[in-house]
Amino acid sequence: MPSLHELVRAHTDLVEDDVTWLQRLMADWQILADLSFADLVLWLPDREDKGYWAGGQMRPTTGPTALVDDVLGTFIPTGRRRMLDEAFATGRLVREGDPEWRDDVPVRVEVIPVRRAGRVIATIARNTNLLGVRTPSRLELSYLQTAADLTQMIAAGHFPLPGQRSDHADSPRVGDGFVRLDPAGGVVYASPNGLSAYRRLGLHGDLTGLVLTDLTRDLVPARKRLDEETLSAVLGGRDGRATEVGTDEVTLIVRSIPLRPQGDRSGALLLVRDVTELRSRDRELVTKDVTIREIHHRVKNNLQTVAALLRLQARRTQAEDAKAALEEAVRRVGSIAIVHETLSQAVEETVDFDEIADRLGAMVVDVSGVEVPVRVVREGSFGKLPSEAATPLAMVLTEVLQNAVEHGYTGASHADGSGPAAGRVVVTARRIVGRLHMVVEDDGRGLPGGFDLDTSTQLGLSIVRTLVESELGGVLEIGPGSRGTRVQADLPVE
Repeated sequence: MPSLHELVRAHTDLVEDDVTWLQRLMADWQILADLSFADLVLWLPDREDKGYWAGGQMRPTTGPTALVDDVLGTFIPTGRRRMLDEAFATGRLVREGDPEWRDDVPVRVEVIPVRRAGRVIATIARNTNLLGVRTPSRLELSYLQTAADLTQMIAAGHFPLPGQRSDHADSPRVGDGFVRLDPAGGVVYASPNGLSAYRRLGLHGDLTGLVLTDLTRDLVPARKRLDEETLSAVLGGRDGRATEVGTDEVTLIVRSIPLRPQGDRSGALLLVRDVTELRSRDRELVTKDVTIREIHHRVKNNLQTVAALLRLQARRTQAEDAKAALEEAVRRVGSIAIVHETLSQAVEETVDFDEIADRLGAMVVDVSGVEVPVRVVREGSFGKLPSEAATPLAMVLTEVLQNAVEHGYTGASHADGSGPAAGRVVVTARRIVGRLHMVVEDDGRGLPGGFDLDTSTQLGLSIVRTLVESELGGVLEIGPGSRGTRVQADLPVE
C-alpha cells in the first residue's frame, strides 16, 4: 500500500509542514476512532481538483468496523461524495441525516475538515456502524462527548497537540483507562478501567468529584514525585503530555489532552495505563543486559589472562617451533577477547564488526615480525553481526591477515627480484541480500607454487576453512590476486 508521503508527492500540492501536521494527527487518531466507535478515513485533495485520495485509514478497537475493505490509496472524483465537496468548500463539519447502507449495514457518515494555519488541508470521514444501536451508557456518552470536542478542535486547527504521541509503544489508549476532567481539574467521569488503576494506587471509593492532582499527591509518596510541576500540569489537564506516577508497587502512565473545542480550555481528557508489569519486565531486561555485559567483560579478562600466560610460556620456551605455536595461540585468544570486549560495551547481543576488523588489523600488524612496514586497510562495511557469528569471523579474519602479513612479506621478493618497500593488505566487506562477502587481498609475494587448499596441512588454513564452512555455513576461496594473494569468504548473515 502507498504511504502518506508517496500519495502526497504523487497527487497533491501539500507542503512539508502540511504533511508533518497530518502525520501528527494520524499518530493520535486512534483516540478519536475509539472515542467515536467509528472508522476514520483521511482524504487528501487532488492537485488538479479532480477529487480526493485516501491517505490513511483507522478502525476502532471499541466497536464494530464500518469499512470491511481497506480504502488506502483509492480515489473518489469530485461530485461523487457531496459531503467531501462541502467540507472542503465550507471548512465546516458536515453530517448526513440518513445513514448510508453498505452490505446491509447502516453507516452514519460525518466529514471533519482538517485545518492548519487557517486553511483546510484534508478531511476525515468518520464512518459509524449503526447495526445493533442501543441506548448509550454513561461510558459511551462520555466517549462521544469527548470525541465531539476533539472533532471541533481538529476543524478549528487546535489538534493535534505538540508533544507525546499515541503511537509510542507504552502510550495509554482509550480502553486502558479514561478520565474526563472539568476546567478546575476535578473528575467528571472515570471509566471502570481508569477507576481500577487508581484503586491499585490505594484509592478507596469513587473518583468522581475529586481533584485528581490533590488525590494523586495523597496516594503517591513525596520521594516518588520527582517533578511536582509536571505532575500538576498533566493531572490538572493543563499540559498535553504524559507522565508516570506510582508507588513502590504500582506504576501508572497518565497522558493528558486539554480540550479546547471553542478555543478556551473546557476540561481535559486523561488516558491512564497501568504499566506495573511492563516496568517490572523492563527492570528485569536491564538487569539481564547488565549481567550479560558483565559476563562478556569477565570472559574477556579471563582470555587476556590466558593470553598472558601463553605469552609468558613462549618467552621461556627455547624451541623456535614451540615458541611460534604459542605466539599464534596468543593471537587467536586475543581475537576472541576483542569480540567479548566489544560485546561487554554493547546494549544488544550484536556488535559493530567494523570496529573489530580494524582492531584485528592493527593487532596483527603490531605483533608481526616482517622486515617491511605493512598497512591493513578496510573498504566497505561488515555492519552489525550477532555474537555467535562475530566470534568465529574474528578468528577467520585474524588467521587470514596473519597469513597475509607473515607469508606475503617475510623475505618477500617479486619475479624481478625486487623487494617491496611497504605492504598493503585490503579487507573489503559488502552486505548483499542476506549475505556477507569478504575479500582479503595483499600485494605480497603470492601463493607458493602448486598450492591447493584441499591438500594444505597448515593449521591456520585448516582453522579458517572449518570455521567458514562448518561454523558459519559459508564458502571459502583462496587464489592469486592481482599481485599477491586473494582470500574470499561468502557467508550467510541475518
